[in-house]
Amino acid sequence: MSSADTSHHRIAIIGAGLAGLSAARELRTAGLDAVVLDKGRSVGGRLATRRIGDARLDHGAQFFTVRTDRFAAVVADWMNRGLVHEWCRGFDADNDDGFPRYVGTTGMNSLAKDLAAELDVRCNHLVFTAARPDEGGPWILTMDDASVVTADVLICTAPVAQSFSLLFETVDGLPRDLFDADYDRTLGILAVLDSDPGLPEPGAVRDPSADVSIVVDNARKGVSPCPAITLHASATWSEAHWDDDTDDVANNLHGLLNPWLNGARVIESQVKRWRFATPRRTWPEPCWVSTPSRVVLAGDAYAGPRVEGAFTSGVAAARAAIDLLTA
Repeated sequence: MSSADTSHHRIAIIGAGLAGLSAARELRTAGLDAVVLDKGRSVGGRLATRRIGDARLDHGAQFFTVRTDRFAAVVADWMNRGLVHEWCRGFDADNDDGFPRYVGTTGMNSLAKDLAAELDVRCNHLVFTAARPDEGGPWILTMDDASVVTADVLICTAPVAQSFSLLFETVDGLPRDLFDADYDRTLGILAVLDSDPGLPEPGAVRDPSADVSIVVDNARKGVSPCPAITLHASATWSEAHWDDDTDDVANNLHGLLNPWLNGARVIESQVKRWRFATPRRTWPEPCWVSTPSRVVLAGDAYAGPRVEGAFTSGVAAARAAIDLLTA
């Protein structure tokens, strides 16, 4: 279908991160037509992986845990198909909480691609406006290229600030205290190395300093065929340097990385900016529903800023959307 086409669907989902894809799969299982729209070039959201040369580096979520039966069933299927493996159970002897840390065998983004298989997902589709001019009528979503998608029910899984700016003129009763809460930002560096940097077991360090939140060797994690480090600066450091010149950010991130190289040399590197990394406030329920407006809001700000939280929120949003269709 070309970008100029107009199509109608029972349900439209904004955002092809884990919450949006989980919602779409739940709806597909229920036999319902749903389209997923995302402004990015590919699916995944926080499930983000980048190739640099022969290296493969996760630059969003570095791992995930499993604490609910529903998500455990999904992960068991991934395990059976070799899509995930257990990495570790903590990052030092005192931090073993009994929960395995899982990773995508070929990167975290591969899990998003698996969820997106056979779904109607349209990337490079930025929803410019969302309107419902007739009570009881469909949602009208206009893209930045002027193409239109209409839907009986809307699920929005974008970061809460983006959701609010898109919907505040149309939907009454939006939880303003949630939308007023900002996200912590993350500046990070992806670095391909010429040798093993010798990070302590299991190949990562959590919260090693006031300026760094995590350092991960993607090879030791079992994701990259060659040594490749992901370093995330702390929220405080990232906020302080967010508006710095790009070259200055890169130089400063290299300064944060150097103590962890242990003689290894950086062959190639990239800076990554993660604007909506961690919500500072979360909604107590897995999604928010407006019955009069036939809209559901979901995402990592509703069930916790974890991979499993986004999955749980997406499934809850799908069930709420089904209820709206039958109300």
